[in-house]
Amino acid sequence: MVTLLYFASLRESLSCAREQVPLSSASSTVSNLIEQLRSRGDRWSEAFAPGRNFRVAVNQQMADAATPVKPGDEVAFFPPVTGG
Repeated sequence: MVTLLYFASLRESLSCAREQVPLSSASSTVSNLIEQLRSRGDRWSEAFAPGRNFRVAVNQQMADAATPVKPGDEVAFFPPVTGG
């Protein structure tokens, strides 16, 4: 199981702030996890559609699509933030 955290507009559009999910394979990556989430359909496929602008962190470290994800990890999804 991995813990998923959703922040800001992702949390609102998915109506979910936190959940635990099993990984679809033993050797998974952020890309695999996103595809797993897209397969839920509807708002999930829209929120994680290719080209959508969001960031990912694995265990509080910025991650990219190739970053490995293993059981026990915490993966956070959040939109980019601007400040002023």
